[in-house]
Amino acid sequence: MASLKILDSSGKQKGEVAVNDALSTVSKLSVIHRAVVAEQANRRQGTQKVKTRAEVSGGGRKPYRQKKTGRARQGSIRAPHYAHGGVVFAPQPRSYEKKVNRKERRLAIQSAFAAKLNDDAIVVVDKISFSEPKTKSAVELLSKVGAADAKRILVILPAYDEVAFRSFRNLPNVEVRTAPAAVKDGDDPVKTQGFSARDLMVAHKIVIAEDALKAIQEVWA
Repeated sequence: MASLKILDSSGKQKGEVAVNDALSTVSKLSVIHRAVVAEQANRRQGTQKVKTRAEVSGGGRKPYRQKKTGRARQGSIRAPHYAHGGVVFAPQPRSYEKKVNRKERRLAIQSAFAAKLNDDAIVVVDKISFSEPKTKSAVELLSKVGAADAKRILVILPAYDEVAFRSFRNLPNVEVRTAPAAVKDGDDPVKTQGFSARDLMVAHKIVIAEDALKAIQEVWA
């Protein structure tokens, strides 16, 4: 069982927290790949539309006679090789939706978390809160816990905090998510998650509140 150091807001070690084996062992990278590809595909609108030669206006009449002109035979001025002609195999509106099984999504998040844990990319802070929404306060916190220099940072809060969200909002390299909600009887953990496998994988540093880590272990471990 792995463990993580718990830092206070000044960057000093306050203690340690154990991480369950399910969140500290990378099971399958292929499952992470499928989950990330599916999420990115599901974000696509699929509204692309280009006209084929059947849909372009005009071109119904043969431009000139078949023979005795000395020119190559043509059947329409809207053929694909003409300027303003239709497009061959033109992109049409479609759905890019990909489905991932519930167990695979769960395994993907567990494996993604374990991968970041093994890369020493996870920082646990005892509390992430601010008295007032200030970007300066957010930058100071990230700097003291050693995450300010990361290219992409994921901050995970135990619950929605308007002040914290507004404090991090102006930082272009920081994404803020909430921990998955505590699972009640009959709830689907996949639907109560606050972040995805992609959120974990694209982050170079993950800053987690201690209470958020407890919720993550309760739901996903």
